Amino acid sequence: MPDMTNPYAADLGDRDALEAFADTPFKTRALLDGWTDAQFERSYAPGKWTTRQVLVHLAQTELALGARMRFALTEDGYHAQNFSQDDWLTVDAALDARAALDVYTTLRRMNVAMVRGLSAAQRERRFEHPEYGTLSVGWVIAQMAGHDLHHLKIMKNLE
Repeated sequence: MPDMTNPYAADLGDRDALEAFADTPFKTRALLDGWTDAQFERSYAPGKWTTRQVLVHLAQTELALGARMRFALTEDGYHAQNFSQDDWLTVDAALDARAALDVYTTLRRMNVAMVRGLSAAQRERRFEHPEYGTLSVGWVIAQMAGHDLHHLKIMKNLE
């Protein structure tokens, strides 16, 4: 049976998932305001993504998981599909850091508006995931919130 543990639960800790989901992208923007192109191309360790690549990844994740929630909310028996974050990153490799940050925060505003309008029953709406098993829309919200905090912590170390 697949493990449905949120891989970013430790990053989220005891924070309210919706609060973190709503505000972390804007904390990220505030942190990166004024960074130079050279700073965006730094990595926290050899062989790891640069900050620009992380921002592209965050924008792509916002797109993919926002769509995943919408499918789960509107399609009975929805089965999510895995995606390779490394393969996806190559598709948008030319995107600059500031554009990626704009996409991430803009899509997040849309996703926050959707999530805030959900009923408790909608947040509990279930779907199937090939790696994690049966999940809920609420689980995705918590995963995304922890994921944001995980990457924000890494970017803070590059200040």
